[in-house]
Amino acid sequence: MWNVYVNNYVIVFVFLCIGILLPVGALTIGRFLRPHVPSEAKQTTYESGNNPFHDSRVQFQVRYYMFALLFVIFDVETVFLYPWAVAYNKLGLFALVGMIIFVLMLVLGLVYAWKKKVLQWM
Repeated sequence: MWNVYVNNYVIVFVFLCIGILLPVGALTIGRFLRPHVPSEAKQTTYESGNNPFHDSRVQFQVRYYMFALLFVIFDVETVFLYPWAVAYNKLGLFALVGMIIFVLMLVLGLVYAWKKKVLQWM
């Protein structure tokens, strides 16, 4: 029993090492293989040779970020609904009630966003 327990941690440790070493190794090899020819033109804001004529920072309205966050929230909802729908026959009434509560909470959030006029694009 102890061997199986330790074996699980060894597998996790090996995957952790691979997950760290592969990106670090790829970036290190890329650093040595890439051409390194620094010039003054490359240090400017744009490498195309055009001088910037105004500030590059542009302010966006918070509404766009809120719209994107709501999209992500409802997109993640489908990730939770799909496995539940696939295994619905095995889960029973308890899972149905739990999913109804989950969907109702999302609907309440959608109604709240609608009342705050977050969903209006312009």
